[in-house]
Amino acid sequence: MSDDAPGPNEPFSDQLEQWLRADGDKTVGELGTVFAAKSFAVTVLVLMFFPALPLPTGGVTHVFEVITVLVGAEMVAGLRTVWLPARLRDRSLGAATTERVLPFMLRRIRWLERYSRPRGEALFTRRWFLRLLGLVIITFALAAGLAPPFSGLDTLPALGAVVVALSIILGDVVALGVGVAVGLVGIALSATVGAALVHFLRRLF
Repeated sequence: MSDDAPGPNEPFSDQLEQWLRADGDKTVGELGTVFAAKSFAVTVLVLMFFPALPLPTGGVTHVFEVITVLVGAEMVAGLRTVWLPARLRDRSLGAATTERVLPFMLRRIRWLERYSRPRGEALFTRRWFLRLLGLVIITFALAAGLAPPFSGLDTLPALGAVVVALSIILGDVVALGVGVAVGLVGIALSATVGAALVHFLRRLF
């Protein structure tokens, strides 16, 4: 392990901050290498935080959501390490993500770390449970990706995926319950608005 590599016993927020401050380009694949023990959860957390922000992205985050679906599928398949095609593995997270989005995320994680504690931590070591969470992450990423651009309806499903990923990292079933609830509310809201929009268009034409 290099001097810049995060230590496994440090709080996750400190590990992530060290990684951000280390030299070199920040790629999607590097997340899985540096955070090997929690590679799936950390990858989902970083990828889905951008679409979880209440900001118009114009569909630019769809690439992140597609990668998240792939990562979730690998969790369902029971893989132990994240595998990505070279084109996706070597994709840079971009300056907007590493210089603005992730530092903002770090502050929120530190706040959560003060109140979270391991609750039901043993569950997160069970392969069947992680496979189930992979399905949850796929569902939330698809819901975020299928939301109409500029509608803001991708925010809650993406936030649900973020909190689920954090619950895996922190080993906290209470955080998991919050993440699942937020994601399901987002899906219900998207379905309701989508149905109303379809009804309106049918009456219009």
